[in-house]
Amino acid sequence: MSVTGRVRCWYEGRGERARYRKRVRAARRAGEEPDDLGPAPSGFTLLPWLLMGMGSFSNLFQGETPNPWVGGLGLLTFNSLYIYVVFRAFDPRARRAASTRAALVLMGAVTCGLALGYGGNWLNFFPLLGLAVGTVARGRWLGRAGVALAVLGGAAAVVREDWKDAVSVAYGTLLSTLVTAAILSLSQAVRELRAAREELARRAVEKERLRFSRDLHDLLGHTLSVVVVKAEAARRLAPADLDAALAQVTDIEAVGRQALTEIREAVTGYREGSLPAELDRARSALRAADVEPVLTQSGPPLAPQTAALLGWVVREAVTNVVRHSGARRCEIAVAGDGDRVRLTVTDDGRGGGVRAAGGAPCGTGLTGLRERLAAAGGSLTAGPGAHGGFTVAAELPADGPGAVVDDPSRTASHASSRTLPHVSSRTAPGAPSRTGSDTPPRTGSGGLPAGAAPGGPSGPTLSP
Repeated sequence: MSVTGRVRCWYEGRGERARYRKRVRAARRAGEEPDDLGPAPSGFTLLPWLLMGMGSFSNLFQGETPNPWVGGLGLLTFNSLYIYVVFRAFDPRARRAASTRAALVLMGAVTCGLALGYGGNWLNFFPLLGLAVGTVARGRWLGRAGVALAVLGGAAAVVREDWKDAVSVAYGTLLSTLVTAAILSLSQAVRELRAAREELARRAVEKERLRFSRDLHDLLGHTLSVVVVKAEAARRLAPADLDAALAQVTDIEAVGRQALTEIREAVTGYREGSLPAELDRARSALRAADVEPVLTQSGPPLAPQTAALLGWVVREAVTNVVRHSGARRCEIAVAGDGDRVRLTVTDDGRGGGVRAAGGAPCGTGLTGLRERLAAAGGSLTAGPGAHGGFTVAAELPADGPGAVVDDPSRTASHASSRTLPHVSSRTAPGAPSRTGSDTPPRTGSGGLPAGAAPGGPSGPTLSP
């Protein structure tokens, strides 16, 4: 990498680090832990370790080193090679290049020459050499290179100093080699896992979007085609045969109602509640309303339908806390013992008596939830707490209720839509359309009528 490229990387890295610090400060002000790993490590991360050679640099200036020009040239060569190696170590292709390995070999020769020629502080270049090797070496060669450098450094220290210094130099060299390689490998693995997780999440979203669009196409494509064709037939028949045109209009109404029913059934699967998601939304909503959220959860994993019902309870209870309670603190606790699971939402607000002024403590939302939990084998109670405030408590079987989970706000409309008549299979010109019985049509998987093709519902025969 050229000098211009390194300067550009330094400016880009500095800007990225500044943006990372800003994100961390914003997350901490919001009371959250930052989920950002920050900028990736680079060669600049390892430059401060060159300060280990300050002792040798001091010896040069104080005149304690014989042949100072030779020592100065060796010091400059080592530092230049060190910078060259550590910057190339973060580029996988450059790290495996022969030039990088040649630079390491030359660093080893310079280190041995300086250590054997001067000793003392110059022996500290062996741990620096081990650090440079740790940034490049991977796999089975890492351990061998670390041991070889440790033995080489210890032998040089024995020649110039004593056994105590030899042990220190050997231990420091081995440790710097292995620890540097381990930290960089772990950092790279974490970033690769994070990237893989983000890629999987992106693909999952794309797959779900594709499935949803395909389902809507299957539900609406054929139905809208039927509507268009029969509308054209009604327009052509209206001047000559009004009764036949009205029959076509009746079929259009029946097809539209059937399509509405099937869309509601399809969307129901996408709107089922999720307890973890509702807890996250509750935490966000309470913080936005200046209410301190306290969430605790214990016990075994919950069945999907149980979690969905408890999610609706959390949504309704937290909505009441935000809108009516005037509380400063709200505690949400989920506890299960294997057979039953209990959810409690407690606030320190005005309590049931004051809340009734703006609406009964047990409004239509809690009343509907109480009925749904009772049908699922559970119970829901709501009222003033023992120490003030308001408490909502829900209890359900942990193995999952038998009721179908749906959006409580659409239960009535959904139930009524199931009793709509379906279109007859044959319609003759001029004859009134038979709308069938009041019983709901049989449906297969995905909300389609039994025996229907994936293209859409089994509609009437198209007749002009």
